[in-house]
Amino acid sequence: MALVFAGVCSHAPGITGRAERADPALRDAFYAQFDAMRAALEESRPDALLLVAAEHFANFFMDNMPSLALGMAESYEGPIEDEAWLKINRVRIPGDPELSKRLIERVMSRSDVAYAQEWKFDHGVMVPLHFLTPRYDLPVIPANINCQGPPLIPLHRVWKFGRALREAIDEAPERIALIGTGGISHWPATPDSGMINEAWDREFLKRWCANDRKALCSYSDAETYRDAGQGGFEIRTFLTVAAACEGATGRLWFYAPIPIFAVGCTIATMEIS
Repeated sequence: MALVFAGVCSHAPGITGRAERADPALRDAFYAQFDAMRAALEESRPDALLLVAAEHFANFFMDNMPSLALGMAESYEGPIEDEAWLKINRVRIPGDPELSKRLIERVMSRSDVAYAQEWKFDHGVMVPLHFLTPRYDLPVIPANINCQGPPLIPLHRVWKFGRALREAIDEAPERIALIGTGGISHWPATPDSGMINEAWDREFLKRWCANDRKALCSYSDAETYRDAGQGGFEIRTFLTVAAACEGATGRLWFYAPIPIFAVGCTIATMEIS
């Protein structure tokens, strides 16, 4: 059928786990835009949600780390983290293995991709789903990008992956939504946790909203690590969505550095036709 919705959002565990410690005005404004994104997603009437997230050693480790992977399970369970810590109850989320298989086969003609029939959801998936699909009744197809353990897939290859996903989506009869979730700048699990490079984030979002492929693919990992932390490697999830919407431009719904959430908090969509 078509790609009916495309956007990006942050997924840091503090967004739910430390909500009571955030500036109420910033937190509530952020949550309000998550709610608006949920309404827009529902209005697009998707049959499935393809969620592009980053690896946090939840399913893959350095003994077997695919650069790109797609899930094709009947259902998924999450979060793997402690429910009280994340403040999200553990639930079972439907998948669509038949649709996953068709998408994977089509993507394979353009991009190397691994797949898994068993997949646990961590905060990188569950925080967005908590806000965007609170009934957990929309079938989800997870896509995973290694943003954790170098060597990392080059950005121009991520762009090709996004294009391949779009071709696969366009050939499917289902209505499919696409959401990428990641940083932007953050230094998780380090002494610098809570530091945010707002200027870097805003420049990246300017490039993303312009859908400027050359500018988006120009970041080196060394520069990103220096300016946006190791969490900045998650720009790969945002690039995937931009590539899938090549030719469209984006709209920034919300951005603010929220240190207690330890990330520059973002919600944005692509204006697909």
